[in-house]
Amino acid sequence: MNVKTGLMKWITRWKDAYSRDLHKKAKTLLEHLTDDIKQIKLKIEKPAKDIDTLGNVMQALEEIRKKESEIEINFRPVIDMYNLLDTYLPEIREKQEEPDASSVLDKDWSHLVQQAVLIRNDLQGQQAAFKKDLILGINHLVTDVQEFRKNFEINGPMVTGIEPKEALNRLRMFQDEFYIRNRKFNSYNSGEALFGLPNQSYPDLERTQKEIELLDKLYNLYSKVKDTMAKWREIPWTEIQVEINNMTDQTETFGKDCAKLPKVLRTWDAYKELKQMIDDFTEIIPLVEALAKPSIRPRHWDQIIEMTQVNPDDMPYDSEQFLLSQLLAAPLLDFKEDIEDICDSADKQLKLEKQLNEEIQAFWEKAELEIKTWKGNDVPCTIGGNIQDIQEKLEEHIMQLNQMNAMRYVTPFKSIVVEKMRLLGDVNENIEQWLKVQSLWTNLVSVFTSGDISKQMPTMSKKFKVIDK
Repeated sequence: MNVKTGLMKWITRWKDAYSRDLHKKAKTLLEHLTDDIKQIKLKIEKPAKDIDTLGNVMQALEEIRKKESEIEINFRPVIDMYNLLDTYLPEIREKQEEPDASSVLDKDWSHLVQQAVLIRNDLQGQQAAFKKDLILGINHLVTDVQEFRKNFEINGPMVTGIEPKEALNRLRMFQDEFYIRNRKFNSYNSGEALFGLPNQSYPDLERTQKEIELLDKLYNLYSKVKDTMAKWREIPWTEIQVEINNMTDQTETFGKDCAKLPKVLRTWDAYKELKQMIDDFTEIIPLVEALAKPSIRPRHWDQIIEMTQVNPDDMPYDSEQFLLSQLLAAPLLDFKEDIEDICDSADKQLKLEKQLNEEIQAFWEKAELEIKTWKGNDVPCTIGGNIQDIQEKLEEHIMQLNQMNAMRYVTPFKSIVVEKMRLLGDVNENIEQWLKVQSLWTNLVSVFTSGDISKQMPTMSKKFKVIDK
């Protein structure tokens, strides 16, 4: 009994869940079908005032004609779903207070077909007037397109010698005029198909469309490149290191996009200017990146200012207001190799400076010379401990300083290197002399303080003890 009751509960739950899901699908399909009928109804109810609206109405009437043969197939799944629900779960429909799906769809569709017949009959009486207007419009468009083409050739963006900026303004103006005529062309072309007339050709319009499309590709990229580079020029120099990778990647993308443009554009002035902008930026970005490195110091900026002969006030490299545009205003590309050499020297100078400060200077600031007592002598008098390591470091650093002194880019640190060489050389010489004296002294102490030799040379032993106090 318990098993049967439990099974019936599960069956009831499954039935409820299935019914809810089926009702949801049926309702959605019904709403879509009724909405489609409403949309078609809205199309045919619009008054036919011109060729465009007439074409839309006729297209909607044709859509109704085509759907008549398949309407039963579209309606059947929805009707079957609702019939299944009415048979086994009528309470769902009763709760929702929904009308019968079959009657709703049949009623809406029948009304739409009847309305379509009335509108088709009404339009048949107006076709002669529409056809006459269409022919007049076509004849006028033929003449208008010829005049438009003539104006495009005389005053358009492809006129030789005009600046790219002016060409871009002209392109935008002629694009608007073209769209007006192209919209009429599409409208009249639909009207020709509607009335069974031969299609009128507009070779000038087609030719202009191709040229405008090419120009649009060129000037879209031209505007994008110019606007982007204008933004880059306003970047503060303090932010260049953050932006430089993005600038490099974007410039590379611009170069690829430029290379993809149709070959026919490559003789146009705008293309040549566009390519030159991209090429110049491609060439100058490595210089900008090199000058933004931490190794570049005021002395390097001063070299560049002197080399390029710009006014120092025009390149305030030590100011927070220093912009990329101020750097790019200088003729950097004219001195590209020299600037690259300055930047390369700066990198090597930074390495040399780190070696001086972080290796040599840092070691000797912490190094300690251990001086200790020896045997019975209470006064510290002998060098001991890590003296061998210190001597090895002295020799190593003196050799490194000698190598630095011979380098071409040591100039900013020349005096420091020479002074350290002298200082470490003196320390090394003093330690060597100290060790030599220390060795002789320790030997003499052993000689004159031992019992046998002291007895054999009493006078010298006494004299040594007096001196050694």
